[in-house]
Order: sequence, then C-alpha cells, then structure tokens
Amino acid sequence: MLSVIIPTLEAEPHLPLSLSALIPGVVSGLVKEVIISDGGSNDASCEIAENTGCRLVTGPAGRGGQLARGAEAAKCNWLLFLHADTVLSEGWEKEVAHYIEQDYSRTHAGIFRFALDDFRPPARRLEWLVAMRCKLFALPYGDQGLLIHRSLYDQLGGYAKIPLMEDVDLIRRIGRARLIYFRSTALTSAARYISGGYPRRQLRNLFCLSLFFLRVPPRMIVRLYG
Repeated sequence: MLSVIIPTLEAEPHLPLSLSALIPGVVSGLVKEVIISDGGSNDASCEIAENTGCRLVTGPAGRGGQLARGAEAAKCNWLLFLHADTVLSEGWEKEVAHYIEQDYSRTHAGIFRFALDDFRPPARRLEWLVAMRCKLFALPYGDQGLLIHRSLYDQLGGYAKIPLMEDVDLIRRIGRARLIYFRSTALTSAARYISGGYPRRQLRNLFCLSLFFLRVPPRMIVRLYG
C-alpha cells in the first residue's frame, strides 16, 4: 500500500534509527517498500540502505530532485516522504492505516507533529513556534513528513527539482484545506540547531523563507542556508 521515500546525503548517523521506526509498518503489511534516494553520499548511507533491504536510487544532490526521483521509482499508490534524521513515533502505522481507509484521504495530504530530540527549553519553544506556524499559516516543513496519494501528487506536479524549499513549494500547492495533521510525532534531530544555535538557525530559516516568498531563486537561497 505504501512506499516510503527518504532522501539521503551523508545520513549515516541518523538513517538506522529512522529506518527502525518503519519496522512496525513493514510487519503490519502497510509499508511495501522503502526507497533511499541518495545524492552522492561518501559515508555508509548507501551501504545501510542495501543491507536493510531498501531500494536505492542515486542521482545528483538536491533534496527536491532526490524526492522526485524517489517518487518516480515508487511502485505503490501511497507515498510517504520522510527526512533521514526523522523518527516516527510508536503507533504511527496504525494511525496512517486508519487514515488511508477514510473516503477523503486521496484528496488530502497528511502531516505529522513536529518534535525535536533535545530535552532543553529552546527545543520546546521551537516546537511551539512550529505548531503556531502550521496553525496560522499552514506551512509544515519536510521534517514533519508528508503522506500523499499518488493521484494527488501527480495532479499537483510533485516535488519541484530544486535544492531548497521544495517542501514549502509543494505544501503551497496542496493548500490549507487539504492538509490533515496526525497525532503521531515526527521526532527530528536537533543537531543542526545545537551546533548553529537555536536563535541563529531560526533567523536564518525565516530569512530564507522570506527570500523564497519574494521569489528569489532557490539555487541562490541554498548558498545562505548551507
């Protein structure tokens, strides 16, 4: 029923944990394949993918292009896009299976709740800000995952093959009225916030988002994002 698509680039530290969270979905029969779309990793990302029975798709780096290639290779009608440093919470497969059974599911897209694997107050504040961003502006990011039926995905034109903001670009085409928020959590690594500093990273993200809405080309924004 479900193809899981994960873009990777030097994802060795996080990929095993992300894949382990998918095991209940595989055991239940919900997940039929996991596709790793690699952008030229020099670490063990591809080896991990092959050793765990994932399908490996390779090509140039760039998350939009990697996600698009993964979707093109997928065999199932339901597509679940995840980041390599994102771990779905226990019971996610039951909620997704129940959602798929609903009559409206094929015309909507499902998003998970955002959470960070950092216990400190800055992480809780960021989680709250993300919840407010989703509520007020209907702008979940790719680290919240995306579950979408292929018919809707194809109708919208899928992921644009751009190096950054591919998640915002697709979410805008989906639109607020077609977004469903799951109770299950997508727990994402806080490493980039810890290394760069929460305030600095958040301001940089906001700056890049503003540039995107001002129609600055993503290839230029990615230089600032790093």
